[in-house]
Amino acid sequence: MSAKIRLYVEHPLGAGQSIPLEKEQAHYLFGVMRQRLGGAVALFNGVDGEWQAEVSEAGKRGGSLTCVAQSKPLQMPPDLWLLFAPIKKARTDFIVEKAAEMGAMRILPVGTDYTNSERIRQDRLQAHAVEAAEQCGGTYVPQVDELQKLARLLDCWPAERQLMFCDEAEVGNALQLAAQEHKDAPWAILIGPEGGFSSAERKRLHGLPQSHVVSLGPRILRADTAAVAAMTLWQQSLGDW
Repeated sequence: MSAKIRLYVEHPLGAGQSIPLEKEQAHYLFGVMRQRLGGAVALFNGVDGEWQAEVSEAGKRGGSLTCVAQSKPLQMPPDLWLLFAPIKKARTDFIVEKAAEMGAMRILPVGTDYTNSERIRQDRLQAHAVEAAEQCGGTYVPQVDELQKLARLLDCWPAERQLMFCDEAEVGNALQLAAQEHKDAPWAILIGPEGGFSSAERKRLHGLPQSHVVSLGPRILRADTAAVAAMTLWQQSLGDW
C-alpha cells in the first residue's frame, strides 16, 4: 500500500537505510498525523527518487524511519529558471510554491529598478519549495537563490540559456518560433515587478541576443498570476507536460 504522507529528508535513501527524524518531522508524523510503529511514509531527497519507508522508532521529540523499497525514480524537471521580482510576502510565497509545482528547476528572486521588496527570507522560501514538492508528488526540489540584482545577473548571463521576457508593454508572442529554434536549450522566464520594467531595463532586455519577448495578453496581470501564466505557456511549448 502506498504511503499517503510524503517527507523531504536530507539523507541518502536506499534499501534498509535508517533515516533519523528531526524534531519538527517527528512532531508532524506522530503528533499531527498520529503515525505509529510500522506506519508507511514516502521519502524523497531530490537525488535518490521516492522510497517507501516504515516507522521504526517513534518518540515525542524524535524517531526514525527505515527505507523498504523505491516507489519512484528521480524525475528531474526541465532545465528552466524562473526569475521574478519579490512582492508582498504571501504572494511571493505563492510564486515559489507554484514554480515548484509547475516544474521550475531553479527559482531566482531578482531586484529590478521598480522592485518593491528589497529583502527576502531565502530559508523560508526554500521551505515553501520543499512543502510544494511534498504535496505535488515531485521527487526534486528546486533551488531558491538569494535575492540578486537583475542587472548583475544579466552581466554574466549564460550564452546558451534562452530567456522568455514577459513584457507587459509589448504585443505578440515570440515563443512559438523560439521553441522551434531552441527546443533543446536551457531556458529562463523573467517576470517583472508590480511597477513594470524601467525603460533602461527594457532596452537592455530587448537587446539581449537570447531574449524572446512574450506578451501575456491584453490585460496587465498581477505578478503572481503572470508567473503561473508564463510557466503554463512555456510548459505547453517546451516543457514536460
